Order: sequence, then structure tokens, then C-alpha cells
Amino acid sequence: MAEYIPPKVWTWDAESGGDWAKINRPIAGATHDKDLPVGTHPIQLYSLGTPNGQKVTIMLEELLALGKSSAEYDAHLIRIGEGDQFSSGFVDVNPNSKIPAMFDRDTGIRVFESGSILLYLAEKFGAFLPEDLAHRTEVMNWAFWLQGSAPYLGGGFGHFYAYAPEKFEYPINRFTMEVKRQMDVLDRELAEHRYLGGNDYTIADMLTWPWYGNLVLGNAYNAGEFLDVESYTHLRRWAEDILARPAVQRGRIVNRTFGPLNEQLHERHDASDFDLKTQDKLAPEGKT
Repeated sequence: MAEYIPPKVWTWDAESGGDWAKINRPIAGATHDKDLPVGTHPIQLYSLGTPNGQKVTIMLEELLALGKSSAEYDAHLIRIGEGDQFSSGFVDVNPNSKIPAMFDRDTGIRVFESGSILLYLAEKFGAFLPEDLAHRTEVMNWAFWLQGSAPYLGGGFGHFYAYAPEKFEYPINRFTMEVKRQMDVLDRELAEHRYLGGNDYTIADMLTWPWYGNLVLGNAYNAGEFLDVESYTHLRRWAEDILARPAVQRGRIVNRTFGPLNEQLHERHDASDFDLKTQDKLAPEGKT
């Protein structure tokens, strides 16, 4: 294979990059005019059931489980493969054109970036974020750790191991080493504490579980054996404990368009949708 020599000035090749090439481009802004749908609840979420999307729906379901009724939400599906994130309405809520994005009708505030959304919700509802300065800081340490680490897992390891049009040894080895180091960081922390940053369940856990919980349970990239996830015993214990939470079981399937049909709730506008509108119950229309 010929060595790649970077040109003096990079130019964009819209045809390169595999299946996801059409949703990546080197410029920002809207590609078409389209208003976003608006439901009846205070929180309007525009998302997809990727790990970053699951963070927010898990948090919202946990708030509702606490009895925070004003955390009721409409979860509208954004199909990133079809370019919904480049609509003028979505760009107004998130100029970075990435899911998830949220608009709070009670406050008139837009919130984008999953970490920012969870921090906003935690502060608004006074839940899942400690008041004590030392404990709060430790939780935020792990929250920021996740926001900086997950791109290595998703955009790095996941891309080159699972999605890239060709397999190359160097990037797979490079990102595999980093992902395993990150799992070891978590495993060591969770050997000492029940949850990240202490013994209380917080936004740090909700931010991290959709990425590393799914990974260590073998539910990401078909890479469980490759990464030897069974060896991270404390991380697996934590992942299983969180998956057992009913709010997590609900939140993880909202805006999901892949996997078993009974684990796909394309949109969520009412609590009853979990019982009535998962894709297995909408068959045969749901078999798409």
C-alpha cells in the first residue's frame, strides 16, 4: 500500500469516508429550511438513541421516577443519516448540528452538548448532583473526563474498528490501546466506589454508562471479545447495576432506531408510549 502524503492544502472529497460520508462536511450551518416539531411538554428534546442521546433520555426518565413532573418531555426523532440535523430549525437550537439538542419551554433556554444538558437538568431540578463542594467537584471531574474520553471510543475506536470503509492496523491499535486504558481507569475507580465519584448515583454515571456501560456489556461495535471486556469486573458490576434501573431501561430505548423492535421507541411523547408504541407493537409498519 502506497504511503499517504498529505497535500499542501486539504480539499474535501464528499465521496470519501464510507457510509457516514454524507453527514460529514467541513462547514457549519443549515442546508435546508425546516421548522422543528413542538410537543406539549416543557422539555423538547431533539435526538437519536445513540450513546450521547441515551444520556439525556436516561436523565429525564430518572427525574420523572423521582416525581419531578415538570421534567415531562417530548423526544422528537432526528434522523442524522437523512440530514435532519442540518435543518434551519435544528441549527437554531444547536449551531453545531449534533444530537442531542434541547429546548426548555419553561425558561426559553436552548441547551446543546449532552454534558451541558445533564448539568442544566441537574441544576434546574436539584437532583443527581451533590451540593457538597468536594463531592460535587469529584462528580464533575468524572463528567468532564467522560466528555473528553468518549470521542476516543466513538469517533476513534468505533469508527476505525466498525465503520471505516477499510481496516487499518495502526489506527485500530492506537485507539484500542486508549479505550482499554480508559476502561482500566474506570475499573480501578469502581473497585473503590459503587458509582463514579462516590457512592451516590449522579450525572457522572448517566453520562458514562451509555458509552462504557454498553461497551463492557458487549453491546457496542461487536467488540466485546476483541476488547476482553469480561476482565473489567468492577466496571461490569457497575454497568449491570445501572442497567437494572427501570428508568435506564426506559431511557435507553427512546429515539432508538436500531436493535430489537421491542427496544425501539422512535419518539416519546407520553409515559404510556413505552407500553403502546415500541416498534414491535407498531408492526408491520414498524419493521423498517
